[in-house]
Amino acid sequence: MPKIKDVLLESNPWWKEEFKIEYHEREIHAQISKYLPLPQIIALTGLRRVGKTTLMLKIAFDSIKGGFDARNVVYFSFDEFRDAEIREIMKEYETLMEKNFRQGNYLLLLDEIQKLANWEDQVKRVYDIHGKNIKIIISGSESMFLKKKSKETLSGRIFEFKVETLSFKEFLTFKDMEFEPTGLYEKELARLFEEYMLCQGFPELVGIRDRQVIKKYVKESIVEKVIYKDLPQLFKIRDIAVLESLLGIIMEEPGQLIEISDLAKELKISRQTLSNYLVYLEESFLIRKLYNFSNSRRKTERKLKKYYPMILSDIIFKEDNISRSKVFEWLIVTRLNAVFFWRDPYKNEVDVIIADKTTIPIEIKYGKIDTSGLIAFMKKFKTDEGYIISHEKEDRLKVERYTINVIPAFKFLLRGI
Repeated sequence: MPKIKDVLLESNPWWKEEFKIEYHEREIHAQISKYLPLPQIIALTGLRRVGKTTLMLKIAFDSIKGGFDARNVVYFSFDEFRDAEIREIMKEYETLMEKNFRQGNYLLLLDEIQKLANWEDQVKRVYDIHGKNIKIIISGSESMFLKKKSKETLSGRIFEFKVETLSFKEFLTFKDMEFEPTGLYEKELARLFEEYMLCQGFPELVGIRDRQVIKKYVKESIVEKVIYKDLPQLFKIRDIAVLESLLGIIMEEPGQLIEISDLAKELKISRQTLSNYLVYLEESFLIRKLYNFSNSRRKTERKLKKYYPMILSDIIFKEDNISRSKVFEWLIVTRLNAVFFWRDPYKNEVDVIIADKTTIPIEIKYGKIDTSGLIAFMKKFKTDEGYIISHEKEDRLKVERYTINVIPAFKFLLRGI
């Protein structure tokens, strides 16, 4: 086990020398920056390897560049320090740097905070005692603030931001590619879209095309770390191998409807255990659950749910049309942060329903354009306009009195609806 003092020295090079950072602009950075002047804690959550630590270091870099005392900026990761306490880190820093947190202003960046037992109480104590002197930034690889205790303990003291994988725009920025005007670069953008699907939006996979490298990265840097390291520290999991099998089932068949009783029998576990495992995978951002859209909340909760993985492995390399269609659908669903799909008893189906100020149905079609599901939905819910996200086709269709806009995926991801 490394010593806290040694890790502090390794993790804060700006105490001794000019701080340099390799950074590509992320859309969420501008959102976070607006809240930095406020006293509340800033919390970054999200799947492993999406760039939370880089964003924390960017905040440190901007602060130092803006005139903040570099030796008053403290970064520490708890990835290997589950039994440490925040006050130990602070005391070690004060001794090492001959500082006093009660005097002056400080930026305290605490990475992988959820590894600590009772981290909520520890952070609250620091905030309540030193809130006027210390700006606290924390990060975690689980949806740690969904717990009732966390919400109650830190109520009014914290702003949470979920860091996603790269958007297509951000991917192009990482590649240093022009994309405006879109019409001028359509061929290039269509080619880059295929590369974007392959890297799945992970910053470290941008430019990587080797199948074995991508599979190994997904398996060892994300799946195994979350399944075998992160989740067992947070939850009592009886059989981790079953949890991994469940994730594998969802990764092999993105967008499947899951009937809890049937799958529980297949995995030889109880319905309650399966329900718990699905929640754990959701909370660690490994899967996304979609509800069957209805005007009735009770009906929505009662109907079968669809599940999508947030990462893919073998299927992303398959060349058959069915697999490529599934991967294409997966990418659009996850990039839309979809919450609803729609399916009726007659098996009419729409892939994504956006239920905001207005209800917008969106179908995702890799190959042949089919409007039947959209038309059935628009008739039932009295909506005049719908969308089809296609692989390459672009059109505007009139079917009866309904308008359907067909948009190529790369244009949709750059412009939106």
